[in-house]
Amino acid sequence: MKKGEIIENLKIESMAAEGRCVARHDGRVVFVEGVAPGDVVHVRVYRVKRNYAEAALVKLVEPAAIRTAPFCRHFGFCGGCVWQHISYEVQLQYKQQQVIDSLERIAGVSLPGIRPIIGSAAIRHYRNRLDFTATHRRWLSAEEFRQMDGKTEITPGPGLGFHVPKRFDQVFDVEHCWLMPEPCNAIRLAVKEIALQHGIPFFDLRNQTGYLRTVTVRTTTTGEVMVIIQVAHHHQEWLSLLMNGLAERFPQITSLIFGVNTKRNNTFLDVELRLWKGSPWITEVMNRPEGGGQLQFRISPRSFYQTNPKQAETLYKTAWQMSALTGNELVYDLYTGTGTIACYVASGARRVVGLEYVEEAVEDARVNARLNNINHAEFYSGDIKDLLSQAFTEQHGNPDVVITDPPRTGMHPDVCGMLLRVAPKRIVYVSCNPATQARDIKMLSESYRVSAVQPVDMFPHTAHVENVVCLEKRSTQP
Repeated sequence: MKKGEIIENLKIESMAAEGRCVARHDGRVVFVEGVAPGDVVHVRVYRVKRNYAEAALVKLVEPAAIRTAPFCRHFGFCGGCVWQHISYEVQLQYKQQQVIDSLERIAGVSLPGIRPIIGSAAIRHYRNRLDFTATHRRWLSAEEFRQMDGKTEITPGPGLGFHVPKRFDQVFDVEHCWLMPEPCNAIRLAVKEIALQHGIPFFDLRNQTGYLRTVTVRTTTTGEVMVIIQVAHHHQEWLSLLMNGLAERFPQITSLIFGVNTKRNNTFLDVELRLWKGSPWITEVMNRPEGGGQLQFRISPRSFYQTNPKQAETLYKTAWQMSALTGNELVYDLYTGTGTIACYVASGARRVVGLEYVEEAVEDARVNARLNNINHAEFYSGDIKDLLSQAFTEQHGNPDVVITDPPRTGMHPDVCGMLLRVAPKRIVYVSCNPATQARDIKMLSESYRVSAVQPVDMFPHTAHVENVVCLEKRSTQP
């Protein structure tokens, strides 16, 4: 097998990690993106390794029965909804199997019956945040190149959209995204129109020139809207045109914010953000467990909040049910973020202690606790592996129940080791990466058994799946 080789009539066998599919050719595994199990395809090999190869789809010869028509015109080169071509029911089956495979192969522990995955009620317009990147020269799709007559040179104009996968300097222009409800698309298109109308230069990611960098739109289920615009340097006239233009066209914007970013990357965690108009935050609501009214969560520009807010309630309810609180427990909420899980379970606990490494998130968590009249929750910031120590537990008490929701990398080995030492009777592990979750469960299995597993789909049309596992302390009795 050689790079550039065309393999014809390749039968796609099964799904692999990160949404890729697996086939076999000449004794070698071939990974292919953008196909479905059961497809017969022509592919072009672009990478050859000792035991496997990677290939790109050239032609769909015979579609699989599980295929469905993608609803987005950007499907195929957008790195977002990579499973749009597979029916949602089948997507859920593969996500369920992903959880099973990770726990069985990596954790290597005895498992109870894994509950059926909980699908998302909304499979379009389910997100509450999108980040769009500006580019002075938009990326052209293969379809646009095919439309060229071979003689006409196309000089792409500016664009405002998403990065092409694995290309930091290539951004394609988004016409319509189906992930967020309106006015998200209308706001993005308005920013682009205002900038073009007034000659405001879009940013050149490679040469670090230009002005307009990014547009972030955040919404809540109550209809509030936050817009954050990043520009590359101070230019009051251009800034006023952008911000006032948006404010006039969209009076429903709750929070209009800007930041001047002079760095080489577009992240604004370390950029000063300033309020142009409205409130410095938006507010989301969530039903309390057991019909206890509603919780409010204040979302500031840098705050994390679950991206699928409706399904987040399902996720938290699952964690709350697994925690089996009676009102007498001291609960530790690790990686608490802005305190959403801590506030959600607080009504069932004697006291809640939240630990989080981002100081600004901890400040938000304290505000959220006050907003909801929760007086028995405390929040502390620091690196979790250093913060969760014997001295900390001696000061604040040994937890009866631990709820942990770490990032995709999972928990640090020192955190797992400390959990084994403090030995809560129950650990509820919420994860966005079943593989690292399984790795950590293997370490904790020294003292804990898995008593419940509940997959939850937070991101339809992607290969990502959330999973909640309950770990019960093994009996010390002979």
